[in-house]
Amino acid sequence: MDQKKLAIIATKGSLDWAYPPFILGSTAAALGYEVQIFFTFYGLQLLRKNLALEVTPLGNPGMPMPMAMDKWFPVLLTALPGMQAMMTMMMKKKMAAKGVASIEDLRTLCQEAEVKFIACQMTVDLFDLDPADFIDNVEYGGAATFFEFAGETDICLYI
Repeated sequence: MDQKKLAIIATKGSLDWAYPPFILGSTAAALGYEVQIFFTFYGLQLLRKNLALEVTPLGNPGMPMPMAMDKWFPVLLTALPGMQAMMTMMMKKKMAAKGVASIEDLRTLCQEAEVKFIACQMTVDLFDLDPADFIDNVEYGGAATFFEFAGETDICLYI
């Protein structure tokens, strides 16, 4: 029987959206899948050596708020200066208290499990990103590189 394959497209660069590609990728690799994650647009932030990921409640109505803030705190006020930093700090504290692994740890776990990371070359060029800012063992390619692998996969996810 052929090895199962999983392709993931990672397009988001916020703290809360960083978890799904790394959790799903590392889990699939642990289950014996061959896994590739294609990082494009804001998802390229997840490949930076020095992560500065934040979370924001703006545009995320499903985000549970502390102290039932979603019931009494106007959404517009979440746009105030400092709110994103506060929400990020609160989320990181909650994750640590619940024993959730850090993005750095999950990313390392993926690489140790031979999950292949592909950075979208077009987006790197578009945003004038410096590959020296990215972690080691990242490959570069475009849509054709993604489809070369994804066309043969059992599962393909867009995150």
